[in-house]
Amino acid sequence: MIYNSIIETIGNTPMIRLNKLSQGIKGEVLVKVEYFNPGNSMKDRMAIKMVEDAEKAGILKPGGTLIEGTSGNTGMGLALAAVAKGYKCIFTMADKQSQEKIDILRAVGAEVVVCPTNVSPEDPRSYYSVARKLNKEIPNSFYPNQYDNLSNAQAHYETTGPEIWKDTEGRITHYAAGVGTGGSMCGTAKYLKEQNQNLVTIGLDTYGSVFKKYKETGIFDEKEIYPYLTEGIGEDILPKNVDFSLIDHFIKVTDKDAAVMTRRLAREEGLFVGWSCGSAVHGALEYAKEHLQEGDVLVIILPDHGTRYLGKVYNDEWMRNHGFLEDKSYATARDIITERSSTYQLLSVKKSDSVKEAISLMNSRSISQIPVLDGEEVVGCLTDNKLLARMIDNPLLKDAPVADVMEGSMKFVALDSTLDVLSSMIEKDKAVLVRDSEDKIHIITKHDILEAFSK
Repeated sequence: MIYNSIIETIGNTPMIRLNKLSQGIKGEVLVKVEYFNPGNSMKDRMAIKMVEDAEKAGILKPGGTLIEGTSGNTGMGLALAAVAKGYKCIFTMADKQSQEKIDILRAVGAEVVVCPTNVSPEDPRSYYSVARKLNKEIPNSFYPNQYDNLSNAQAHYETTGPEIWKDTEGRITHYAAGVGTGGSMCGTAKYLKEQNQNLVTIGLDTYGSVFKKYKETGIFDEKEIYPYLTEGIGEDILPKNVDFSLIDHFIKVTDKDAAVMTRRLAREEGLFVGWSCGSAVHGALEYAKEHLQEGDVLVIILPDHGTRYLGKVYNDEWMRNHGFLEDKSYATARDIITERSSTYQLLSVKKSDSVKEAISLMNSRSISQIPVLDGEEVVGCLTDNKLLARMIDNPLLKDAPVADVMEGSMKFVALDSTLDVLSSMIEKDKAVLVRDSEDKIHIITKHDILEAFSK
């Protein structure tokens, strides 16, 4: 068959059975391998859909410029569409993205603007804000905005969902995918649930992202947001393409577990895939071990190709430096809390407690800082030096509620943060917090880090 351009080869990617990694799991585990798309990722599907819908609406005109904030894969899909249709491309990317992604986009003629990762979405330096600014400044430009452009989810409703249903002959009972923009998860889930209302959907999230807690509580908790390394999933915003009613369960996966599984997919299944693929498979298999039954069919989306991560996940030195290889010289937050007693409980005060009660507790336990809770949620903290300064200014504060004097909350960090990462994240006078695999909160202080370094 002869195609008129590269974009006609998008879609109809293969479904492959997991063999070694699925041993011991009831039911059948299949993966849909999206790196067979011409741009080596599933983002090709929605990129061409967004462009063609914009053309039909008269928003995108001949000779125009595509401007998008991307983690790399959407940019590649848009770049291929641009090459085929004669558009220019400018992409903004966070500086945590791999150099390979940046180089690939430049190789197909795109201009890439690299922006800082650790800023809020509203910050004028963020890759979201820079993309919007360029769109306003450049005449005849189109900002697809993959996060809120519903053509994203529609592309997967029209293609990915029907392909999965056809390839499994309607036998699929569970669908799992990483959630970033939400398009592939929700567009595909919508189609599949229309065919089988009992189908179970599993969204894979990462620590440092807001999705899981928002799904379970309806609360957008900014304290859930902290830097993480995994690319392509998780967000610090709520994209319009994420329809939480279509996602039955969320599972969070650490950077380390995702990276290790990514390498296992290559070595044990011959699937040379990207980092978020490891997240999807690790989380989905954890779910499958507990819930899949004989006769069930689980399909997991594998979004992209391993060439994007040669300098990271597939580089032993990079993995070792981040504590992702089994090397005891690189201790992590997980190692610190693993050595604690199983009866450990976080020492804390309620925001309704009196300052006097809080001081008494801190003195009796000889601690210099303590988290403040509102129910189960961490809402702030007290540190002895700042509390002392407040008390000197106004001794009557001892009878006030803790809420009147507390500082901002301590930061949450990922379980597999190494000692160097932990020490860089600890502020001058604050500890950090971490959730273990059972969702129990632990505090990690400078003393804990120094003790770990000494072992």
